[in-house]
Formats: sequence, C-alpha cells, structure tokens
Amino acid sequence: MELTIHHQILASVFGVAIVMGAVANKTNFCTMGAVSDWVNMEDTGRMRAWLLAMAVAMLGVVALEASGKAEIGAATFPPYRTASFAWLRYLLGGLMFGVGMTLASGCGNKTLVRIGGGNLKSLVVLVIASVCAYLMLWTDFYGTVFNSWISATTVSLPKSQALGDLTGAGNAVVGGILGVALVAFAFASREFRSNRDNILAGVVIGLAVVIGWYLTAGPMGAAWKEWADFADTKPLRVEAQSFTFISPMGDSARFLMNIGDTWLINFGIMALAGVIVGSFVYAVVTRSFRVEWFVSAGDFGNHAVGAVLMGIGGVLSMGCTIGQAITGISTLALGSILTFVAIVAGAAGMMKYQYWRMMQEA
Repeated sequence: MELTIHHQILASVFGVAIVMGAVANKTNFCTMGAVSDWVNMEDTGRMRAWLLAMAVAMLGVVALEASGKAEIGAATFPPYRTASFAWLRYLLGGLMFGVGMTLASGCGNKTLVRIGGGNLKSLVVLVIASVCAYLMLWTDFYGTVFNSWISATTVSLPKSQALGDLTGAGNAVVGGILGVALVAFAFASREFRSNRDNILAGVVIGLAVVIGWYLTAGPMGAAWKEWADFADTKPLRVEAQSFTFISPMGDSARFLMNIGDTWLINFGIMALAGVIVGSFVYAVVTRSFRVEWFVSAGDFGNHAVGAVLMGIGGVLSMGCTIGQAITGISTLALGSILTFVAIVAGAAGMMKYQYWRMMQEA
C-alpha cells in the first residue's frame, strides 16, 4: 500500500513534467529569453508569461491551503518559509544563477527542454551543472566555502518570511491580492492577450507547480510521510515540495554514482527526466528535433562557465527560475522574491555586458 503511494507520486510527477517539457518546447517558454526580450527588444511577452505562471501558482497555493487540501508550512524542500532569512545567500546565488543562465543559453528548465530537442550543448551544461550542484549538496564544499560568512549575515525572523506572516495580513489575503494583480498586469498587454503560446505556457507551468504541491503536501504526501517516518527511512523526500531543477541535477549525479540504489530516485529526478522526455516527444512529433553542437572554443567556454555558475548559484539561492521564481514565490517567501530580482538583475547585467563587448569588438 505504502509503496504504491510512493510509486503513484513519482509516476504523477513524471507525467506532469512530461507535459511541462512539451509545452515549454512548443511555446518557447524561457526565462532567460524573457529577460533578453525585455532588455534588448522591450518585448515583455515572455516576461508576462513568467509572471502569469507565478500568479497561477500563487493563487493555486492559496486555494489549496484555504480548502485544507494541502498544508504548506515551514518544513518544505527547500525551506521557503523558514524564519532564517539568509538575504545574502538569496542575492548572491540569484546573481550567479542569472549570469550563468545567460552564458549557458538558458536556465535549468530550458536546458532540459533544449536537450530534449537535440541540443548537445545543453547536455554538456547539464553534466557540468549537475557536478557542481552535487558538490554543493552532497559534499563539504558549501560548508567550507560559503557557510561561515553566509550564516553570519542570516537574520532570524519572529515567525516566517512569508509575506502574509511578515505583514500580519495572512498568506491567503496577501497571496490572493498579489496573484490577481499579477494576472491583471500580464493581461493588460494587448500583444500578450493575443499570444496563445505565452498564455498557455504561463497557465500550464503555474498549474504544474500547484499539482506538485498537492502531490507532496496533500493527502497522498501525508500518507507517505507518515509511513516513511514510521519506517525510519526517507527514500522519497517527503517534505512538501514542488518543481525545481537545480538540486535535482545534484540528486541525479548522486543516483548515477549509485546506480543500483533505486531508493535515491526522488521527486526532483523524476521531474528532470520528465521534462526532457516531454520536450523530446514534442520535437519528434513536430519534426523539430535538431542536433546542435558548439561553434567554437569560446562558445564552449561560455557554456561551461555558465553551467558552473548555475550549479553553484542555483543551490546557493535554494532554487532557480522555476524553483524560486515560481514555486518559491507561490509560498510568498520574501527570499524567493529577492532571488527572482537577483536572477533578473544578473541576467540583464550580463546581457548588457555582452552587447558592450560585441560593440567594442565591432
């Protein structure tokens, strides 16, 4: 019975991720592309799709918690609503990730989508980022390099860093107001309203995050957690969680190093694999599958450096453009908002620098 629940959760995550991958490929949903369109062309279409995904996820979490269908407290993975507010960790990690995803031609989710579409450059990015995420998660690297000075800047809050708790207004009220405001902002653009792909991407990605929360913080997740705690084993991370794509890269590296231990296959690994499969299926069906490789040593170098920054920065900030900027923001965590701002700032700054260098060389 309990293992059946385990398998149902993992299979459901895999299925949802397949849809995410296919939709992201079809609609060209790309957070790096969203920043690029905004910075270079003043086109906010994909940025509004990203904000719409945040809004859908936020409103979904409000509905889940208000109806009692899911309990998303402080004990999530990662701990979005924790009272330990590591502001420097969010900012520095977000900046690193933003710069890295620009150099690597896409965030964690886009890297997986590009792999499914035949891009071997993104496969190299995945390998390097996975190794770096593994070092941050499963070795003493974080403790040696970051922990001492990050901990010194961490602020202990009286309750949690969720905006509803910080303001005293309650998460349902704050989440409802912000969610509706973001939806209104996204649809305020006539061009956005006429672009079905952007709307589809925002709605599907946002709903996927809501489903992830329901699977792990709803009835199935509660039943599995009760059994796993009783059995004194946690083969599946049983904390409430939803989609994120950098820590799963580190988890995937750990699994591949212990390939016989299938208990290491968790939510994140299934999500990562599902996005690749979904994108691949869409690429094959639409005959858009194209193999792509590096055009020069400089191209490889940029992607490699970007992958390192993504792997380290993504774990440092406790999430990526999906994990923090959609999943984390759905919990109204202040740290997730800081990370989102830092990612956008890092990406925009690197794009400006790349343009400046291009003009200098010209």
